[in-house]
Amino acid sequence: MNKPSFHGIYMELAEKLAPRSHCVRAQVGAVLTKDTRIISLGYNGPPAGTHNCDVEWPGVGCPRDSKGSCSLALHAEQNAILYAAKNNVSMEGATLYVTLSPCIACARVIFTTGIKKVFYKNSYATYKGLASDEGVDFLRRFGVEVTQYSGET
Repeated sequence: MNKPSFHGIYMELAEKLAPRSHCVRAQVGAVLTKDTRIISLGYNGPPAGTHNCDVEWPGVGCPRDSKGSCSLALHAEQNAILYAAKNNVSMEGATLYVTLSPCIACARVIFTTGIKKVFYKNSYATYKGLASDEGVDFLRRFGVEVTQYSGET
């Protein structure tokens, strides 16, 4: 019997969470695990209880901030981390699976919370047209293991 790897299961779950996003520009999912157990989930979009961008501003999305980014959006990994923190779940030594590599702001939060491994599927730099994945570079510089997921490992 050929059993799927935990890596495959968690990345598939992150991919299945992404379409839950109310963002009209990108759908990103995240799964936070520790010791082969799921400790939190997240997907990108506005904070709970505010607006659903696809309903409030269909087709165009929420207003842009001064840098041209979504003014209301939390990134998928931010939502997963915030939910864990809100519920007093330790993230020290945890592993994060995310469908888009972390931006630099998320990378700082990931590092600060003690997450030790990140698996991502697609490149944030490629998505945004940037020269490099600053978030990935930051995490690696400070000892977080970061791997681009390309299938079962």
